[in-house]
Amino acid sequence: MATLPVFRWRLAPDGYATYRQLRALGLRPGGQDVAAQIERPRRRRGPLVAYLYRIDRAKPVRPMTAARWAALAKANAARRTCPQCRRDAGYVIPPTLGTCTTCAFPDNAPEGRSWNSSPRTAR
Repeated sequence: MATLPVFRWRLAPDGYATYRQLRALGLRPGGQDVAAQIERPRRRRGPLVAYLYRIDRAKPVRPMTAARWAALAKANAARRTCPQCRRDAGYVIPPTLGTCTTCAFPDNAPEGRSWNSSPRTAR
């Protein structure tokens, strides 16, 4: 088993990039193994490690298909729908609450219709 080359923080040679840097370039690792790593020293804990990939072996990012866009829209709609009142909250419901703020804090809700209800989202 071969060991990876380790570079100090900000001293990696050209031709290597982190996953996020590849994404910014419109690339993906494309099945290649990690080529090297960068270590950033810290005072009281172990070093931060970032894995590097070879840019010349990276492949272009696959384009989003219509089905993937639809699945993403459906997943985001599910995150915005309150499981208790079944309304679109207009924001992503925090997992700590589990419901929209109107259902989580009914004492603070305005009188009459809810502030986040509309004819299109009310059920």
